[in-house]
Amino acid sequence: MSLQPLSYLEFDHSDDEEGHGSFDAMAAVDEPRLPALQAEIARVLAWAHALFGAPAHLDEGGEWDCHLDGVRELSTPLAVRYDEAGATIELRDAGTGSPRVTLTLTLTGTAAFCAAFSAAFAGA
Repeated sequence: MSLQPLSYLEFDHSDDEEGHGSFDAMAAVDEPRLPALQAEIARVLAWAHALFGAPAHLDEGGEWDCHLDGVRELSTPLAVRYDEAGATIELRDAGTGSPRVTLTLTLTGTAAFCAAFSAAFAGA
């Protein structure tokens, strides 16, 4: 049964020769949307915990494992202008942009975990 669709996370799936699978997602948002992204990641992890217990390394007998990473970046918008006389592109700082946060989530799991994840988050 599929759960509520994900709004921020779009997972790429791959399998390895040992029958394990991996789901990787990355999402970048501005600060006002960060709580929604965090809630979505928490929902995915709560699902995994509820059905498969705590994460553990697969090579140590775990059903699933996860890795979370994040970075906060401050962007500087640029004023871009083509200089026809010099046939060049000119760049000038045009103020300071708002911070952007990128979070990555990698889930690895057994074949059973991967099948359940795919069913729960169809289209993820």
